[in-house]
Amino acid sequence: MKFVHRLAYYGLGLFFGIVILIFFLGGKKTSCDYSPNARVLKNIRIKKRQFSENSMRFFQSNSIDTSAVSEILYDGDVDFNKSNTDAKPCSIYIVSGLSKDTNIELEIENCDSTATIKNATIKKDE
Repeated sequence: MKFVHRLAYYGLGLFFGIVILIFFLGGKKTSCDYSPNARVLKNIRIKKRQFSENSMRFFQSNSIDTSAVSEILYDGDVDFNKSNTDAKPCSIYIVSGLSKDTNIELEIENCDSTATIKNATIKKDE
């Protein structure tokens, strides 16, 4: 079999495979969160969210809506150098992101069923 024929069969199989994947996965809410940053943010997003008194005071004193946390958990960055991923019983992650042109840094305690926002600060540009 000539190389051109093999290439044509490969292309045809690839095309039908992609069509089948689109058909089966098109309507579902599937995601491909492979990077450590994306996995941690998704893990925190799907849990029940709680706010400590400290974080609530921060949001009230700076007139920031707590929905900013949702924005940050979608587009934010996890700072693994500052985070304590081996803490027991719950890991602690430092997540920073922009919300309405304000760079906010969150300290999140990620437990089995809940994610508690322990502290929030406005991060100064470095």
